[in-house]
Amino acid sequence: MFPGAIAPAAPIAFDEVADFIAASTFDKPTLVISRARVAAQYDALAAGLGRARIHYAVKANPAPEIIRMLVKRGSRFDAASRGEIELCLSQGAKGRDISFGNTVKRPADIAFAYDAGVTLFAADSEAEIDKIRDHAPEARVYLRVIVENSSADWPLSRKFGCARSALPGLLDYACGQGVKVAGLSFHVGSQTRRAEFWTPVLDQIAELWHAARAAGHDLTVLNLGGGFPASYENTVEGATPYAAAVMQAVAERFGDVPYIMAEPGRGLVAEAGHIAAEVMLVSRKSPDDLHRWVYLDIGMFSGLAETMGEAIRYVITTPRDGGEVGPCVLAGPSCDSADILYEQRPVMLPLALQCGDKVTIRTCGAYTSSYSSVGFNGFPPLDVIVL
Repeated sequence: MFPGAIAPAAPIAFDEVADFIAASTFDKPTLVISRARVAAQYDALAAGLGRARIHYAVKANPAPEIIRMLVKRGSRFDAASRGEIELCLSQGAKGRDISFGNTVKRPADIAFAYDAGVTLFAADSEAEIDKIRDHAPEARVYLRVIVENSSADWPLSRKFGCARSALPGLLDYACGQGVKVAGLSFHVGSQTRRAEFWTPVLDQIAELWHAARAAGHDLTVLNLGGGFPASYENTVEGATPYAAAVMQAVAERFGDVPYIMAEPGRGLVAEAGHIAAEVMLVSRKSPDDLHRWVYLDIGMFSGLAETMGEAIRYVITTPRDGGEVGPCVLAGPSCDSADILYEQRPVMLPLALQCGDKVTIRTCGAYTSSYSSVGFNGFPPLDVIVL
């Protein structure tokens, strides 16, 4: 086998989405996602989370059909923008069930959300606290904190959150401004594949939590953020035991917190969707090249942005699976040299693969349609079919 290449994926049993893709013809890349599979995953996560409430991270997949189904199932929502708040409201959610989780918000959007009934807002700076003070005067705030030592496949520890050393001052500042700090928020990192990887992060937050309460701050909300994983090239633990293990670790460190919220996105919708795509070209750069280049009709700029740095490794199946395979560099169709999906670790694909062959990119229900809203280079945004 070519050094560093991925071994062929084990056979995957058909599911509703894979069956639909196999029986259908598509004229452009299409995400097909199953509401029933999302509903089942919601139930599995809810069972493990126990008394913690799910606030679905809308950005993971904003399909109205999914939002509407989750509203009926009792989900709450984490919104990153006014547009996401409007989407949730349009599908039957109440403002009180939505948290405005972005720490970078327009004052006008804060006012809109507050007028719509949203009362829970994120902040990580004095300037953001000032905006909430001025435009959502009776709102409750949870302060996001930067965490370290994340073992996630995709750590999220730079852009959002205040330094741990800054938290006491920020708590005091909010109190002085008359802004109610309800609790703390963090993000363990996207695709945290094992529940025990939460332990060092929870230790950090628990220390801050208890110190803040000892200083007189009445914290009642703990926002666990996201991080709940999906199975890509590696299978992860089932949603219920994984979430239960996280909640056990939370209980051991924080005790009886009045309101615990979790924001699953990837872990809720990723496995419910696959992308139907097509091979556009198979070529070699020279006769003695060790690998082929396989170009698909979908790339980094049309839905597969999470392949950046090869952080997310999608499993690809083809009608020619079962024959001899060889290493491939996988790339998208655009005239942009950055549109290369997998090169550091080439993908093993059938040697018989050729232009026009259909491929299925599996576990694509999260962050694909969200990243493909613009027709870069004139290639159409990803189509979405919700079963």
